[in-house]
Amino acid sequence: MSEPFKDPIAAHLERSLVALERATRDASLLAVAQSVANSMVAALRADNKILIVGNGGSAADAQHIAAELVGRYKKDRTALAAIALTTDSSALTAIGNDHGFERIFVRQVEALGRRGDLLLALSTSGRSPNILAALREARGRGLVTVGCTGIKGEAMRELCDHLLMVPSDDTPVIQQIYLAFAHAICDQVEQAFADEAP
Repeated sequence: MSEPFKDPIAAHLERSLVALERATRDASLLAVAQSVANSMVAALRADNKILIVGNGGSAADAQHIAAELVGRYKKDRTALAAIALTTDSSALTAIGNDHGFERIFVRQVEALGRRGDLLLALSTSGRSPNILAALREARGRGLVTVGCTGIKGEAMRELCDHLLMVPSDDTPVIQQIYLAFAHAICDQVEQAFADEAP
């Protein structure tokens, strides 16, 4: 079968596997993920919280990650403070209507973000104006800033204390890989709190 007619499912899985293998062998990327996990544990131990933002599929990923922290990942343990700023439709539509779409996350960071909290920003392109604005606001307020993006997301670097740059420029693959990293990070965070009963 010629390449243009290759099974699209197999082709997607192959692209995903290549990116995952690259990520697995990238010592600097693994070190960033370790730093993110450590920063989350430090924030939570200091009675701070994790705020998570993203657009589209990344908004769903933000909810997913928050649920893993608040509920459980694999084990019962104390609940961990995490909020996806993508879920309150009334706030999102009111802020978008009154202040513009670019400020839907900024306004929530202004309201909820406190020094020592951690903002986790998910953006496959790394160029979403509302994500960059939220990172800028978070940095100004003394939050730890973490970005997850693809290889073209360099615009996030100056606004992030930790930048997890997935080795792909394919949007669905980027989302899959940073969700894999998020699961691994949630696992490590959960282990740090494993002895604390719910």
